[in-house]
Amino acid sequence: MKKLFFLLAASVLFFYGCSSQSENGELVGVLDRSQFEDIDLKGMVFVNQGNFSMGAGVQNNTYGVTSQPRTMQVSSFFMDETEITNNEYRQFVFWVTDSIVRRMLADAGVEGEYQIEENEYGEPLTPPKLNKKTKIRWNDPETREALNDLYVAEKDRYFGRREIDASKLNYEYYWIDYADAARKEAGVQNKEEHRGTLYTARPRGLNNRTAFVHKERINVYPDTLCWVHDYTYSMNDDFTRNYFCSSAYDNYPVVGVSWLQAKAFCIWRSHFLNDYLESINYAHMNDFRLPSEAEWEFASRGGIAAESYPWGGPYVRNPNGCFLANYEPLRGAYDDDGGVRTLIVGHYAPNDYGLYDMSGNVSEWCADAYDENTYIVANALSPFYNYNAKESDPIAQKRKVVRGGSWKDQKYFIQVQTRSYEFQDTSKCYIGFRCIQPYLGRVKGDNLKTASNVY
Repeated sequence: MKKLFFLLAASVLFFYGCSSQSENGELVGVLDRSQFEDIDLKGMVFVNQGNFSMGAGVQNNTYGVTSQPRTMQVSSFFMDETEITNNEYRQFVFWVTDSIVRRMLADAGVEGEYQIEENEYGEPLTPPKLNKKTKIRWNDPETREALNDLYVAEKDRYFGRREIDASKLNYEYYWIDYADAARKEAGVQNKEEHRGTLYTARPRGLNNRTAFVHKERINVYPDTLCWVHDYTYSMNDDFTRNYFCSSAYDNYPVVGVSWLQAKAFCIWRSHFLNDYLESINYAHMNDFRLPSEAEWEFASRGGIAAESYPWGGPYVRNPNGCFLANYEPLRGAYDDDGGVRTLIVGHYAPNDYGLYDMSGNVSEWCADAYDENTYIVANALSPFYNYNAKESDPIAQKRKVVRGGSWKDQKYFIQVQTRSYEFQDTSKCYIGFRCIQPYLGRVKGDNLKTASNVY
């Protein structure tokens, strides 16, 4: 695990340590790898840095207010223009499935190079790297036998179909707890015990880095039964069978994904892109992640201050009487806004940053833990309240921020300043997510697209 910590440093030394430039005794820096500036980040928009009154809106409730407006500053970032769709999340599920299959075939000794054991210098790789180029022979008898354990047991199959067991589609990943690693160790106070030397406090991560590398394993398949268990005495069986799997819903927002699964998706997406960049000798980009609560609200406002909706406010209809979001209008007339449940992403007009469905359609996970006092205790510079809840923690500590409201919510919940929460290990048929990527400063001059343009 220690190798993970030194990977970036090693890359810097390897690629940047030897410069082919002629220094001539001058300070000229080192030869850098190309940045990812000439290739678009598909489906993302650039949101420029700024400050705003977080929690401000035209509606002021006497009771139940969970925010106290406060000026906050956020840095620039890229954000998905829509929620992650079923088709996009399916790419993650298929990648995990493919990886599990290759590992099983390699362990079973099936003919074919399904994993790479050594690097280019003949040194063993720990763990071995999967070889994604080898074609899997699905109909080969030896392959089918080696993959038997991945499929639903024969006694549990219905209609005789051989199907992959979704409960076995687990993704393993590592993440680093930088906040814990950065905490200072207590300084030594007694000089006599240390021969007159006064030791100062040091970040804990300098002493034992591996202690802050965490390994997690998460099942990646969405909870397709959420359509049934969220609404008892309601006919939603068709959505359970088809919503995630059918191509008819390719461009609908994925739901039934917990906060933990959304976090895993972001980590996979980061590795997926950076592995490609490394293969073409490009510099790594910042990791994808869930937006902080402040980033989400800032982006949702679209540059419009002190209003309650992404399009301004205070109304939820345009001058022609048409609804501007997918929510529960009036007194439960779900279809008056054009949709009964979820709708295809981008069905309504975007805000001034080019972001779609920041209000309604599905609510969205944020990175923050939920606390009623966040606005008071959070730093005004890039505010973020984090708590890495363990499975053994009390349920109240597993609350994560949910924003934006959904197809089943009244208009109060689709306001940009409204806060809500759900537990990190639960999944709902009305909660999805989108990713952001912090801005690296790689786009220069006229290439910098404004926040109102899709980047």
